[in-house]
Order: sequence, then structure tokens, then C-alpha cells
Amino acid sequence: MPRYRRHLPQFEDGLFLAWTGMETDLIFSQGVDLPGFAAYPLLESAEGRARLAHYYRAQIALGRAQGVGVILESPTWLAHRDRGAEIGYAPDRLRDLNRQAIAQMAAIRDEKGDLPTVLSANIGPRRDAYAAEPDMTADEAEAYHAEQIATLAATEVDVISGYTLGSVDEAIGIVRAARRLDLPVVIAFTVETDGRLPTGAPLGQAIAAVDAATAGYAAGYMVNCAHPEHVAPALSDAPWMARLRGIVANASRCSHAELDEAETLDAGDAHDLAAQLAALRARFPHFSVLGGCCGTDMRHMARIAEAARSA
Repeated sequence: MPRYRRHLPQFEDGLFLAWTGMETDLIFSQGVDLPGFAAYPLLESAEGRARLAHYYRAQIALGRAQGVGVILESPTWLAHRDRGAEIGYAPDRLRDLNRQAIAQMAAIRDEKGDLPTVLSANIGPRRDAYAAEPDMTADEAEAYHAEQIATLAATEVDVISGYTLGSVDEAIGIVRAARRLDLPVVIAFTVETDGRLPTGAPLGQAIAAVDAATAGYAAGYMVNCAHPEHVAPALSDAPWMARLRGIVANASRCSHAELDEAETLDAGDAHDLAAQLAALRARFPHFSVLGGCCGTDMRHMARIAEAARSA
């Protein structure tokens, strides 16, 4: 039985670090070609698997050094049927790579001892996360994402994490699919520079809508792929804030449209990013997950851990 499937420590006391900046680091800093921005093809080669293992071990080493837990995010954000087909992957091969991704993380967790380490199956949007209009109903999203989630249910995964979601209906579908398989699930919405989802929905309204449609099944919510200055306008002391448990932030203050056009990496200011995240955690002490998304690397993560622990 997976260690945390019935008890998710990232939503209890303490701090957990999550990192979803692998793709931008690989492309811009390591010079690795990722067709379709997908990282799971790295599992196809010994070199690619070594790159993934290096990242996981670096995260665990950082957690141990800082005395905090870590959430290992699988490279499966785009390892689902439609996005896989775009780069030539058939469903059977995708199922195999989803299983391999979790098995690799589980093996590395086991070799590193008793540091609190959560295995997160990272699931991304079916289409464009930043579209202004939803392109699926909740029922369609549930049916679509159930295929990948069913594969992951047979692994040692601890939690399904729907990341970089811009559609309430898609979030509802992911939560329903996870609930059907009795898996914990976390939803991470993305927001634009005004703190609203790409559809224009306020963050609090989106969280409330997902909870209402799923009987509050999600273990919690986060925001990712946005700078803290973009998230801050959405935050308040309203009751829904108790459901928001963390921020996995971009290094850059640029909008999503600007980042899509960028030809160089904007790594921002690691110290400033860490200070802003620490300030938000000081304001909202129930935030238990902090981390980095696009443009971040282990330097940012180390500053985030240090700042959060001293806040």
C-alpha cells in the first residue's frame, strides 16, 4: 500500500516543497529537446532516466538539508491520449510510460530513507491551459482523464495532481475520475496577471464550484504557473481560502502570452521570489506547499525553503 494514499501530509502541519520547473530547466538550461513540451519521453533512454533521477535526488537532498518534506512530481503532465498522439505516442505506450514514471520515483524514495516524500502523478490539461473559453464539459473531462488516472491507480502513486488547469469543468472532471478510483486528488489552477483564471473566473469562485460539484472531494487546491504578484490579488480572508493550500510559482513576472513567445529563460530573482512566497505563507500559515514552476531550478527551491522556514 502506498505510504500516503490515505493520509496526505502535505495538507497537514509542516512544509512540503514541490517543483514543476523541470521542462523549462531541461529546454533552456540543459539544452534538451522536449517535443511538445513533454518530459515523459525521457523515460525511453538511459540518459533521460538519469536526468529525471538526478532531479528527484536533488529535491530529496534539499528537503533533507532544510528539514522539510518534498513532493516528487512525475513527468506525466502531458502523458495522456490527445497530447501524446501529437508527438507520436499510442495509448498502450503512454500507459507503460505512466507506470514507469511512478516506479522510478518510488524506487528513489525508497533508497533515500524516511524523509517525508510524496509521489504525485502530475496530470495536465487536455488542450490549452490558457484558453479563454472552456472546451469540454465536466462529463467529457471525466471520461477523458479517467484513462490516465486508471493507469496510475495501479501504481504506488500517493496523489493525483491536476496541474496548470484553467477550466473549472476540467478540474471537476479530474476530481470525479480520481474519486471513482478512490484516489486522493489535488487541483492546481493557473491564473493570469489579474489573479483570475484564463476564463476570467475568480479563483475563489472556481474552487467553490469544483467543491460544490464534487462534494468537496479534493484534498485541497493550489495555484501554479504564476508569479506570486499575480496570485496575490486573488487572495483574501474569505472562507474558501482554507481550501487553498499552496503556491508553486513562476520565476518570471511575465504573462503567459509573453512567456509563450520568449526565446530565452526568465529566471527572475530567486531571493525576491522566495521572500514573496514566504510572506504569503506568513499571512496564510495553513499554506503547506510552496515551490517553483516555469523558470525555476534548485537554486530557487533552496531560497524558497530557507525563506519559508524563517518566516
